[in-house]
Amino acid sequence: MSRFARPWFALVAVVALLGIVVQVIATAVDSRPYSVFDSTGSRVANVFAFFTILSNLLVGVVHLRLAAAPPRYGRLIRVLVLAGVMSIGVTGIVYNLVLAQTSNPQGLHQLANVLCHMVTPVIAVAGWLVFGPRGLIDRTVVLLSLIYPAAWLVFTLARGAFIDWYPYPFVDVVSLGYGRVAINCLVVAVLFLGLGFGALVLDRHLPGEHPAVAPLPE
Repeated sequence: MSRFARPWFALVAVVALLGIVVQVIATAVDSRPYSVFDSTGSRVANVFAFFTILSNLLVGVVHLRLAAAPPRYGRLIRVLVLAGVMSIGVTGIVYNLVLAQTSNPQGLHQLANVLCHMVTPVIAVAGWLVFGPRGLIDRTVVLLSLIYPAAWLVFTLARGAFIDWYPYPFVDVVSLGYGRVAINCLVVAVLFLGLGFGALVLDRHLPGEHPAVAPLPE
């Protein structure tokens, strides 16, 4: 592995986790009234309902593992590496192309926003493109990596049906209805599939280290 890879992975982990910490602090000290989450504890807990936060958390944990330079990559870490890269990539794309126009964070919220939606997506994806590790992706890994965003969507829609609150406008069933939300989610699913299979192609052609991997059945 390149001598720059492990420090880069460590940097990604620190930035991703720092963004979460800043967001939690910003939410805890925010005194604005909320229609659903009216206590500090409920507001902080709800931070982890956002795909952005969970994706940054996944990226942070995975990159801590990569920074430790594991000698062998089993099935789980292979799936988590791809899921992290794809999810943080989608986070950056969707936020900056769709959601940023309606977002106006201030103070610590703005710092967290920059870290979670801009800096971490760029350095995480750039790190994967430059350093890999390579040879971890096949069709099975791509499909298994979709479990995370699918599970988040199921949880979000089920939770929203009980509390009438959704973390993002494009999954807000109350405002849009299930039909429009289904179309929005289909578009995002196509984006995930495109990134996943695009990563599969790139993984076979980009330079980088090919570490030992545990066998993964097709």
